[in-house]
Amino acid sequence: MKSIYEIIKTFLITEKLQDRQPQGIYGFWVDKKANKIEIRHAIEKIYEVKVDKVNVISMPAKKRRLRFHQGYSPSWKKAVVRLKKGQSINIG
Repeated sequence: MKSIYEIIKTFLITEKLQDRQPQGIYGFWVDKKANKIEIRHAIEKIYEVKVDKVNVISMPAKKRRLRFHQGYSPSWKKAVVRLKKGQSINIG
C-alpha cells in the first residue's frame, strides 16, 4: 500500500482553481496509479478535512520540440476535490 504522501504529490495553483477556492474546490497533482478512494483518504488525512467529491483527470503527454530534438512532456494525473460545506484548506 502506498503512503499518503506518495499519492498526493503537490497542490495545483491555477487561476481557474483559485477562483473556485471560496466554493471549497481545490486541485492536486496525484500519482498516475491512484484511484478516487485513495485520493479521498489521503487528502482527508493530510489536511484534516472531509471530502465531498473527487474528480480525476488524466493529462496526456504533449509533443515538445527544442530546435532539432523532438520528444514528449510526461503525462500526469490531477484531481479536483470538493470539500464538504464549511471546510477549507489553508494553502499558506
